[in-house]
Formats: sequence, structure tokens, C-alpha cells
Amino acid sequence: MDFIETITQQNAAFASNGFNADLKIIPNTKTIIIGCLDPRVDPMDVLGLKPGDAAIYRNIGGRINPALVETMILLPIVTKAVGQDMGPGWNLVVLHHTDCGIKGCYKHAPDLLATHLGVSREELDEMAVLDPRKAVAMDVAAYKANPDLAGGFMISGLVYDVETGLIETIVPPSLLRADA
Repeated sequence: MDFIETITQQNAAFASNGFNADLKIIPNTKTIIIGCLDPRVDPMDVLGLKPGDAAIYRNIGGRINPALVETMILLPIVTKAVGQDMGPGWNLVVLHHTDCGIKGCYKHAPDLLATHLGVSREELDEMAVLDPRKAVAMDVAAYKANPDLAGGFMISGLVYDVETGLIETIVPPSLLRADA
């Protein structure tokens, strides 16, 4: 059986036994998690979440980049369209991890990685690509400094250790900006 046949069967089992038509477009914890594509770091698993708990956005390294900023600018419009506001009571969690494959991009495709991160090749060395703790703190600071992002919600920065399975809070929850 090929992969598509396997996931089609798994989907049928899900539709029969795990599907919940009552889930809402707004996560029930009003939380957005930004994380890495690495399959070892699925936020649903490592944070013990259930379907509907959080909206999750994943990219290479879980890093802030132009596409992610664009998404974050659009999210308040989506929430407003369904009769909600994004602001107080919402959380943004930036989740980086140890042993990230972004290091390989840094070594073998630095120009492409610089483009992905929205920086020049010269600025790439300043992006703390090799240090997830510094990188998550930098990304939280970049979110806070971006006036185009909706304010009024809490932001934090975590690092997941792929060897222990534990998270470490690098940036404790704090208000993104007071302008809700």
C-alpha cells in the first residue's frame, strides 16, 4: 500500500471515530503557535494539545519572516469576519527547538535562507540561526517591534529540547503592545 492509500484509510478511521464537526475556526484557547516544520516538534504532541486548542503555523525554523508577518496581519481580519476580535485574551507562542535543521540551511544555502528570513546575506549572521534560545528571543522582539501586527495579546518564547522532550521558557509571557 502506498502512502496516499495509507492516509486515506487513516482518514476514514478518523472520520468515523475522531472527527468533531463542532470545532470552531477560533481556537478555544485563543492561542497561535509559531513553530518549526520538524516532525519531532509537532506542537500538538509536545505541548499536549487537542484539536481546536490552538492555531499552528509552521515554517523552516519557526522563524519570523515576511510570509509569517503577512499571515499575522491577516489573522485579525479572519477573526473579525467570524465575529471575534484578536487582542486581549489571546496568546502568541513562538516555539523553537534544539538540533534544528535550519543549521543545514545556514551552512549549505545561506543565500536562500537569508531570502526566507527576509534579510540580506550580510544580515544573516546576526539572526542567531545556530542558537535557538537567542533566536526565539530575537523573534519575540521582532514581533513586538512590528507596528503592523495587532497588539493587545500576550507573546512568549519557548525552546523545546529534542533530547529531553521538555520545553524551556526563554521569554516569559508579556504584552505584545498595549494598542489592542
